[in-house]
Amino acid sequence: MTHPLLTDTSDRKMLLLGNEAIARGALEAGVAFASSYPGTPSSEIALQFFHIAREQSDLYFEYSANEKVALEVAAGAAMCGLRAIVSMKHVGLNVASDALLTLAYTGITGALVVAVSDDPFMYSSQNEQDSRYYAKLSSLPMLEPSSVQEAKDMTRYAFDLSTMLKLPIILRTTTRVNHASGVVALGHLRRRMSAGSFHKDPFSYVCIPSVSRNLHPKLLKKAAEAASISDESHWNFIKGRGSFGVVCNGASYGYVVDAITESGYADRFRILRLGFSHPIPEKRILDFLYGCERALVVEEGEPYLEESVRVVAHKNGLTVPVFGKGEGFFSRLYEFDPGLVKNVLAKVFDTPFPVASPIDTSDFPATPPRPPNLCAGCPHRAAYLAVREVLGDSAIYPTDIGCYTLGLHAPLNMGDFLIAMGAGLGSAGGFARATGKKVVAFIGDSTFFHSGLSPLASAVYNRHNFLLVILDNGTTGMTGHQPHPGVDVSHLGLDKIHIDIESVVRGLGVQSVATVNPLHFSKAVEAVKRTSAGSGVSVLIMKAPCPLYEKTLPGYKSRRPYEVRPERCKNHRVCVDRSGCPAFHIEENRVEIDSHRCTGCALCAQLCPEKAIRPVAREDNKG
Repeated sequence: MTHPLLTDTSDRKMLLLGNEAIARGALEAGVAFASSYPGTPSSEIALQFFHIAREQSDLYFEYSANEKVALEVAAGAAMCGLRAIVSMKHVGLNVASDALLTLAYTGITGALVVAVSDDPFMYSSQNEQDSRYYAKLSSLPMLEPSSVQEAKDMTRYAFDLSTMLKLPIILRTTTRVNHASGVVALGHLRRRMSAGSFHKDPFSYVCIPSVSRNLHPKLLKKAAEAASISDESHWNFIKGRGSFGVVCNGASYGYVVDAITESGYADRFRILRLGFSHPIPEKRILDFLYGCERALVVEEGEPYLEESVRVVAHKNGLTVPVFGKGEGFFSRLYEFDPGLVKNVLAKVFDTPFPVASPIDTSDFPATPPRPPNLCAGCPHRAAYLAVREVLGDSAIYPTDIGCYTLGLHAPLNMGDFLIAMGAGLGSAGGFARATGKKVVAFIGDSTFFHSGLSPLASAVYNRHNFLLVILDNGTTGMTGHQPHPGVDVSHLGLDKIHIDIESVVRGLGVQSVATVNPLHFSKAVEAVKRTSAGSGVSVLIMKAPCPLYEKTLPGYKSRRPYEVRPERCKNHRVCVDRSGCPAFHIEENRVEIDSHRCTGCALCAQLCPEKAIRPVAREDNKG
C-alpha cells in the first residue's frame, strides 16, 4: 500500500498533521536523505520518512543515536550534493549545536533543512527553550510557519533557499503548529537525486583555525544576502492599513488575526507577520513602523522579535512605543491563547475589545486527580521497587529522560535529579564524591545509546563509585516506539546491526555487570543487592519489553490478567500502595483489578503478603 504522502498530484487536498505537512514539503522538494532522533513535538516528521523509506528505495532514512549524529550524517549527505533534512525537538538542537555552528562556516553543496520543534508550556520537555536564538548565534536563515499549509510550503521553500545560499536552513515550529491538523493543498513531488559525489576541498571544509578565519567572513556575506532575501520575502507580509501595529510570528499570528477580526476594529490595525524571521527584515520592519503610532509584538517565548523591532526603531530614530513582554502584558512563560491576546491588545491600544474571561466552572464537579503514571505492566515499575527494596531512601537517585522519569511520582518516589539526556549517569559520580552516599543512576536503553556511553567511560576511567541501572525495555518508549541501536528490528525486514548493551558495558571496562528481568522480582532484588555491594562503577541491566511495544512483535501471546481472591485478601493494599499500578482500583473499599488494563505481568502477585492475587481462570477469560 502506497504511503498517502507519496500521492503525486497538484490538484488534491489532504488533511494533514503539521508534522506530516513538513514531511510532505520535503518530499515535494525532492528530499533524498532524512535522519532524526525522536522527540515530542517533532516525532511524527521522522515517522513519515521511516515508513516511506521502506517503500521508496531511493529515499534513505535513519533514526540516529542522537541529534548530533543525526545532523552530522545529514550534513555528510548534503556535502555530496543531496537534499537532506534532519528533525529534532528543541533540546535536541542543544546536542546538535556543536556541529551546527561550524557547519554554518563550511556550508553545504546540496541542501539541508534543520527542522526543530519548540515546546512552549513544556508538554513533554524539561525546559521552554526558544530555539530562535540559534539562528542568531549561527548566522543561519530561519523560517517559521503559522499554519499547517505553511508548514508544507515553507519546508519546500527551505530546500530551495538552502540550495541558493549553500547554507543549512532552520525550520522552527512550535507544538501548536506541529500537532495542529489542517487541509493542505498538495504540489507535485520533485524527482529526488539519491546519489551524489564529494569534491575534496580541505581548506574550505576542515575547520582548523586558519581555515575558519577565512570561512567566517564568507558566512557573514551569505547572511547579508539572506537579509536582502528576507526583506523581499513573501513570507514577511503586512496586512491592514491602521495605525495600531502588531508584529507576530508562528502560532501567534492566528491568535492576533482572530482577535482583531472579532473585535470589529480591523480598520484600526495593521499586522506584520514574520515568517522569514532571521535575518530580521529590517526594511520591512522600518516601513511597518513608520505607519504606526504604537506597536505590540506578540510572540511566545523570549522577546526575540521585540528586541529586534526595538533595535530597528532605535537605529532609525523612531520613537514609536513598542510593547511586548513585561508586567501587565505578555509573559515569557508558557503558550499564549486567544483570550490572553485579546486582553493584551485591549490594554495596549486602549480599545474596547470583547475582553475574554474564563468560563465559570464553579458548578462543575471536581475533576478526579490523574497524575502521570507508568503503564500497567511497565517493567520500570518493578525495577524501581526492587531498588527501593534494597536501598530505600538512603541512596541518591539521579535519573534521566524517558518513560521511566515518571518514577518520580508517588508511590515510587525514584528520582532526585534530572536536567538532560545522559545527565543522570553523568552527575552520579559528582553526587558520590561529594556525599560519600550510595548513588544509583537510572538511564533507559535508548538514552544510553544517545548520551550514556561517554559519561560511563568517564566514570570508569575516573574510578567513580555508583550503581548504574539501565532500564532496557527494547524500544524508545516515550516518543512512540522508535528503534535505536540496541533494538532488534529484523522482524521489520530492516538490515540493521543489533548492539548488545551488556557487551557495550563490558567493553567500556565495567567489571561488575548483571542482567535481570525486573518482573522476576525476587531475582531482581538479589541482583540489586549484589551489584550495589561493591565499590567502583557497577551496572545492572533491568531487561523486559515495554508491554505496549511487545504487542506489536511477531509471535506475541497475551498473558492472562490477574484478579484478587477476596477470601484471602486482608485488604492491606500493599499491591496498590507500593506499585501504584493503574490496573488497580478500589471498589466498595476493596482492591479490584481491571482485567482490561492488566497485562498479566504478575508483579502484584509477587508483592502480596497473603498470595491473594492469582491469574484469572481460563474459563473466565474467554473472549
